[in-house]
Amino acid sequence: MNEGGIPGGDGARNTAENEFLARRFESHRSHLRAVAYRMLGSGAEADDAVQEAWFRLSRSDTRQVENLGGWLTTAVGRVCLDMLRSRKSRAEEPLETTARVADASVAGPEQDALLADSVGVALLVVLETLSPAERLAFVLHDLFAVPYEEVGDIVGRSPVAARQLASRARRRVQGADVPDRDLVRQREVVNAFLAAAREGDFEALVELLDPDVVARTDVGLTSGAQGVAKGAASFAHYAYVARPALVGGATGLAIFLEDRLDRTLAFTFVRDRIAVIEIVTDPERVAALDVELV
Repeated sequence: MNEGGIPGGDGARNTAENEFLARRFESHRSHLRAVAYRMLGSGAEADDAVQEAWFRLSRSDTRQVENLGGWLTTAVGRVCLDMLRSRKSRAEEPLETTARVADASVAGPEQDALLADSVGVALLVVLETLSPAERLAFVLHDLFAVPYEEVGDIVGRSPVAARQLASRARRRVQGADVPDRDLVRQREVVNAFLAAAREGDFEALVELLDPDVVARTDVGLTSGAQGVAKGAASFAHYAYVARPALVGGATGLAIFLEDRLDRTLAFTFVRDRIAVIEIVTDPERVAALDVELV
């Protein structure tokens, strides 16, 4: 594997051609990761999508492609659309899921934090409520100025239908609720969440969660109050040792095993309910977090 996580080509090109193609791809990597992050809301999944775009590029004859950046943006869009659609059929990951092994070649938590800041928590929250096609249409057209003709080609619809998808998504984004910042009330909700998780009280957990809640881990994502509550109910053995904390400035939980910080949960709240749970278990990412017990 070459520097930056780029594997060798498909064998059809010589070494010089592969290296030139890899350099061109690397010049677009940060843009592609930004597109993928806004589509997927996960740094790890964004890196996977970008890597898949490279594999598709390395297997394709792009000698006649005049706009490689546009070609790659479309490729990443297709990959992200497939990943978003697969989430609905993917087996739900419980909250105590094992950590994925970190790849030193991909961007780390600092880059993820910068991306999250640039997107905005409110936008990430509402994007999770959109259908895959709506999300792609909004992100590609409104955030990255991809023409409706190209958006429609990716989602398999006409340019007019792609415009309608983006319009529906735009209305929902514009009407999105701003995340709550009442730290005292947030602490009360988290305490209630812990109590319900310890008791395995499924109904109480559902009441504390936004209907479109998203629980994001290092290896995947679970969405919807029922699915997240199911995962949280199996979180009881960790809930007993969880301690209230500020995780990167957000209300959250720190879980210590044998006096070692093992994982963190950070919460985003909308209308006094939990809208996003960010669960970090990867040791390197955990070590890089700013965690303050409260």
